[in-house]
Amino acid sequence: MSLTPPLILRLALAWIAGLLAGFGGATLAMLAAAAAIALAVAHHRRSVVLAALALIALAAALVAREHRARERGCIHRLASRRAWVVHAEEPLAPGAFPRAVAVEGGCRAPVRVAATRGRARAGAWSLVVGRPNPTPATIIITNARVRELRAPGALSRARTRASEGIGRIFGTDAPLARALLVADTRGIPPELRDRWAAAGLVHMLSISGTHVAIIAAALELLLRAFRLPLGTARVATIVTIAVYVVALGAPPPAVRAAAMLGVLTVSRLLDRPTSAWTPVAIGALFPLATPTTVLDVGWQLSVCGVAALVCTGPLVDRLPKRWKRHGWRRTLAVGLAGSTLATVATAPLVAWHIGRVSLVGPLTNLLAAPFIALAQPALFLALVLLPIDPAARFVAAASHPLLAALDGVAALGAGVPFASLDISPTPAGALLAAACVACILAAAAMHHAARPLVGGAALVALLAWRPVLPGGAGDTELHLIDVGQGDALGIRTRAGRWILVDAGRSWRGGDAGRSTVVPYVRHRGGRVAAVILTHPHADHVGGVPTVLRSLAPRAYLDAAYAGDAERYRASLRLARERGIPWRRVHPGDSLQVDEVTLTVLAPDSAWTASLDDPNEASTVVRVRVGRVRFLLTGDAERGEEGWLLDRDPALLRADVLKVGHHGSSTSTTPEFLAAVQPRVALVSVGAGNRYGHPSPVVLRELAEAGATVLRTDLLGSVVLRTDGRTLTLQADGERWPCSLDSRPP
Repeated sequence: MSLTPPLILRLALAWIAGLLAGFGGATLAMLAAAAAIALAVAHHRRSVVLAALALIALAAALVAREHRARERGCIHRLASRRAWVVHAEEPLAPGAFPRAVAVEGGCRAPVRVAATRGRARAGAWSLVVGRPNPTPATIIITNARVRELRAPGALSRARTRASEGIGRIFGTDAPLARALLVADTRGIPPELRDRWAAAGLVHMLSISGTHVAIIAAALELLLRAFRLPLGTARVATIVTIAVYVVALGAPPPAVRAAAMLGVLTVSRLLDRPTSAWTPVAIGALFPLATPTTVLDVGWQLSVCGVAALVCTGPLVDRLPKRWKRHGWRRTLAVGLAGSTLATVATAPLVAWHIGRVSLVGPLTNLLAAPFIALAQPALFLALVLLPIDPAARFVAAASHPLLAALDGVAALGAGVPFASLDISPTPAGALLAAACVACILAAAAMHHAARPLVGGAALVALLAWRPVLPGGAGDTELHLIDVGQGDALGIRTRAGRWILVDAGRSWRGGDAGRSTVVPYVRHRGGRVAAVILTHPHADHVGGVPTVLRSLAPRAYLDAAYAGDAERYRASLRLARERGIPWRRVHPGDSLQVDEVTLTVLAPDSAWTASLDDPNEASTVVRVRVGRVRFLLTGDAERGEEGWLLDRDPALLRADVLKVGHHGSSTSTTPEFLAAVQPRVALVSVGAGNRYGHPSPVVLRELAEAGATVLRTDLLGSVVLRTDGRTLTLQADGERWPCSLDSRPP
């Protein structure tokens, strides 16, 4: 590749850069100034192409700004309504908080529905009546009543049947199979996600360009085996892939891969060779018919990964001759170079979104490649055979060793000492890292690599030199951290100090402290002032030793109900070894950290002395910031709730309730709920957990009480912000204000 990349690639880069600038909040003055500078340089160099690219980037930025303005206009218009016709891909029901689209005339606006009564199936058109809470990006509809207007379409019903069928035939492999087949990652256990992230394989946990390309290659081979002409086989393959991608719901990475395969197929059918960058550029641009796709992390990872693979060829061509000959050496060189470049190319995005960079990724991707190449077609065949249950079950069973081997590679990679680094990049650091990656890819693709290598070295030096600027939060924040089936909360003060309440569960070879809580806190910055343990069950205390070891809190507090949890005893030993002060809490104890006041409401020693269930000995804490109150209940059940009600019901009044015991029917009695009167209910629960949490009855009662229910199994981590008077909620990328009843000071 020469120093001048193909025109189509430069056009694509200009368009993408312009969209990112427009959506990134660049002002019109900044965009105009950048375009003017680019045009001046183009005029000086007498380059028509450079001038055209500058204008294309400016046009893309203006398209992004106009798209965002149109979206906000629709949101403003529809937010004045009290009833909407909506279409949702997920069921609308009390206790859920699904995404949907409200439609009126030519206006479409994304909405989130917190239903109090009624329900509608996934894919159905429904009438929703409720209270709108508009945000810049969506409308949050609370206190909503739902009535289904029109049954789900054939495509929605097919997706539902496919998901149910995958669960039926794959059994314990179903969460992984759903992720690889229909891009549904909600059921992935956190320990599996942790292993794959540490091993650098987390990008394989959902449909991407690689998965689509593997299925396409397998289909073409199968059709050729049936002696179809080559052209017919290729056309049939592309048509099948297009149907599959549409059936998936057209996720951007899959659309990109399908478009790229389509360009390659047309080029081959017409016998018109083209630059390797042409299908990459067209594939990247095709999903951008919806401009906001440029912000989709799956699309970003897919584009960066395939760009790295294209750069692999020129890099391998510069290797010594003995490595370029056909045979195992060339295969190994191509595989290792490709996985290394792909790992490097996606590292800034992975670090930003996951907070971790794998150092063993090049090797684990090389080891996993043959297993995913065999497993993906087998999984697809099982999906196709779902109507023939015995055949589908046979193929699913045959797929099990391949899925187990993939997980084995992840476990092997994650088990290597220093397999990954926990990284918390700032926006400036992420941009510098992205520019450095661009230089590395350019150096790999170009025969004359001196200039990009010098630029990359300068960026690395700047990245290492740049100062770290600490800063606190503008508001006090409560973070309900998604640790799967377990509890972990963090309260972050305006000065940036944390109080952590529980730290999730542990499993063989890992725990939620290491996989989730510690990276989560480090990514946001600040010191840990205290760790509070509600009770010593493994799904609460499992990650505490890691938190104590890694974050060095100033204090460790709990109710001293020992039970038989080894992780609890390990946490006490570690606190003693590290000199972390431990204190037993009692009702009435308080802790002041900056503007946050924590008051312990339960348990007392007389109550816990007669207990044999640690749940009923949960530390219950009321958190107060100005006039806003949070009630954190651990796994308290009916007995402890009754004890609290007998002692002083007025102390329980709170704006936000962390629902006890993951929403189990053994907690949150009607009497307790009547005393708390929450406006927001937080449920920490794992997707598809075997306990059946949360209880539909509890969810219905919370919704009927007027509480907006936010669940980690549906939304991931949830953040609540307050200035002491108002409350703002943030979940699944959306932020909106929550109206609070007046509270006494």
